[in-house]
Amino acid sequence: MLTNEYVKRVYAQVEQRDGDQPEFLQAVQEVFESLQPVVEKHPEYEKAGVLERIVEPERVVKFRVAWTDDEGKVQVNRGYRVQFNSAIGPYKGGLRFHPTVNEGVIKFLGFEQILKNSLTTLPMGGGKGGSDFDPKGKSDAEVMRFCQAFMTELCRHIGQFTDVPAGDINVGAREIGYLFGQYKRIRDEYSGVLTGKGLEFGGSLARTEATGYGVCYYTAEALRVLKGDSFEGKTVVISGSGNVAIYATEKAEQLGAKVVTVSDSNGYVVDPEGIKVDVVKQIKEVERGRIKEYAERVPGAEYHEGCSGVWTVPCDIALPCATQNEIDEASAEALVAGGCKVVCEGANMPSTPEAIAVYQKNGLLYGPAKAANAGGVAVSGLEMSQNSYRLNWTFDEVDAKLKSIMESIVAESLKAAKEYGHEGDLMLGANAAGFVKVANAMVAQGVL
Repeated sequence: MLTNEYVKRVYAQVEQRDGDQPEFLQAVQEVFESLQPVVEKHPEYEKAGVLERIVEPERVVKFRVAWTDDEGKVQVNRGYRVQFNSAIGPYKGGLRFHPTVNEGVIKFLGFEQILKNSLTTLPMGGGKGGSDFDPKGKSDAEVMRFCQAFMTELCRHIGQFTDVPAGDINVGAREIGYLFGQYKRIRDEYSGVLTGKGLEFGGSLARTEATGYGVCYYTAEALRVLKGDSFEGKTVVISGSGNVAIYATEKAEQLGAKVVTVSDSNGYVVDPEGIKVDVVKQIKEVERGRIKEYAERVPGAEYHEGCSGVWTVPCDIALPCATQNEIDEASAEALVAGGCKVVCEGANMPSTPEAIAVYQKNGLLYGPAKAANAGGVAVSGLEMSQNSYRLNWTFDEVDAKLKSIMESIVAESLKAAKEYGHEGDLMLGANAAGFVKVANAMVAQGVL
């Protein structure tokens, strides 16, 4: 609940201006609730209008993307790039290709990205982009033509020291390759303008694994510090079967846990013996198939239609790695009933406010997305560094840096939570720690 007058006033202004963007309003309200003790302690933020400025993107680019399908028919999609805040570095954030993409979704993701990037300690501002284009069912040639048309406009607005996009949902190595090639052709330059590139042309080892590994490093550190516990012997439920879910499954199993579920937009599989990561990789990364095929290939595994049922599977730890608002109040109650003690978020804002209230009421260890899934953008930042140096670090070097960053996010979140009177609250701590760094930079740079 918003009680601080300054915070309430600014949020009311956001509601008035952006009332048709529910995801963005949800993200702002969650952050603002955490920031009330921060702005009370720092009156200079109100004087400098920090809240009013941080919720307003520095730039929103919206454009038409026209391309031809394999039948020669013209298709038209919408493209977006929201350059939200550059106080601590160039805009940094992924591109999402999905039918649900609209300006409000991109703004919510960009707003979250500001604080997430700040938490990594790397010099990156917040941005996000994408299109309502759906790569599912499209040929490689169609995806290539779309990506080239998309980058033809986007290239005017990005650059190595201005805005560095990466991948997000449905934007993987294939799409990044096509996007990078088109940028290079139009701009006639070879620079680190995109991250998530192939290893042959400037990519970083461990980038593919980064978000999934990172959420597990974060969870392991939070468990160690707050509970004196670990992944060892725990049962884990994971949603999703994309990049984040696959590598969260892989790392959780390396850390001694048994992951029993993965899912996609059609349904979920339960494997009581533990998910076989190599099978999921083959289905999703190679064949681009549906997760129900897992149950057809692995004896003893069961497939269930519908996504929400995955949260009824008993577990010790839940790692939502699919999409926003996938856990509502009923699903959160189901997790608690199934014995869950820990929820750390691999997806962006996968829990509704009502679900978070259930976690807090029942004393679950809750790691919010902007902290727990920051591993992807952290290694994107490390890729930017390698591009600038014109060198490559080994997998172990990048992985060690990733682990260190995720552990420092836990430490900084807990430090901020204690400073602002909410000891042990990882959500408030993450919001406060990420915000203060950006707010101080905004104050120092004047009214922009």
